[in-house]
Amino acid sequence: MATSRAPDACRVLVVGAGLTGSLCACLLRRTFRDKVDLVVWDKARGTGGRMSTYRPPDPSYQPVDLGAQYVTATREYARAHHSFYSELLAAGVLRPLDCAVEGLRAKEGAVDYVAPLGMGAVVKHFLKQSGARVFLEHHLSGVYRRGASWEVRRKEGGDGQSFDALLLTIPVPQILQLQGDLKDVLSDRQKQLLQGVSYSSRFALALFFAPGTDLGVPWAVRYFNNYNEDDGGGGEPRIVCYAAVEPRKRAAEEEAGRGPALVVHTGAPFGLRHLESDAEAVRPVVLRELRRLLPDLPEPVAVKCHKWRYSQVASAADGCPGHMVLSDRPPLVLAGDAFTHSNFDGCVASALSALAALGNLV
Repeated sequence: MATSRAPDACRVLVVGAGLTGSLCACLLRRTFRDKVDLVVWDKARGTGGRMSTYRPPDPSYQPVDLGAQYVTATREYARAHHSFYSELLAAGVLRPLDCAVEGLRAKEGAVDYVAPLGMGAVVKHFLKQSGARVFLEHHLSGVYRRGASWEVRRKEGGDGQSFDALLLTIPVPQILQLQGDLKDVLSDRQKQLLQGVSYSSRFALALFFAPGTDLGVPWAVRYFNNYNEDDGGGGEPRIVCYAAVEPRKRAAEEEAGRGPALVVHTGAPFGLRHLESDAEAVRPVVLRELRRLLPDLPEPVAVKCHKWRYSQVASAADGCPGHMVLSDRPPLVLAGDAFTHSNFDGCVASALSALAALGNLV
């Protein structure tokens, strides 16, 4: 539900309903309260971005996290972002991961957290706290300067809408493709920095099994070696790099009538080689490799394959403090992991820095 606002409230559009966007909206609301009229756009049919939880249309299938799997808090970030972790833990959105993560060396002093209701619940929590009006299937296509405001247009068509401030948290390549006046406010240095941002890509598969199926694996979360074990470690990179059993990963009981699910992620080299491939064309390749790794795995009743074109930032914008200001008046700020790094704390750091950049908003 949207929060009530003053008639002369500053209209702010946040583009991107992922973790950074939801955090920015939440922080703007807590800072400026009813002095801002917050609107969030996202081109997808649901919120969450790379922290979304996929809920299959068939009720007998288990909800799964196709993107981010869990949150790792290093000792330093646990202190720096204590209030955010405490809030999510108190609300029951996060809880400690109580299973071993096989195949990955744990960082000293780090704590892993899992979302009992799925990682998408983290984003939904902050969006709810923001009181913003969220509009899905709103694909930003153009940004135009109109005096002291910005006019934004959608790929779906319709009239342009006017906002006093813009905060873009979408992947950098999508920002550089926007039509309108963005090129006029970008300095040569900023354009160079944005063009230098690169992303890794990967595919995620969810295998759904009939209720009561024993998957025959003793682990809940497992990372696989980067290279095939039979090639001496110096050959072709592995296709499958990660697997997790839902709901075992979340230490949740299987709901009545729902079977387990296995989530599989491919490695970055495979994602790069198949960057322009369709997810359905890649699916049988990944399934063959999975069958080789887990020959006793039962036959799934359904498989969902998703392509993450912008999975993680491989090279961030150099020297940025977590955000990039393209215009002070009217404000236009870029934020997201492209200006920090691709994990929970990177998004928190970016959102905090973007808030500081918008400190004179009202």
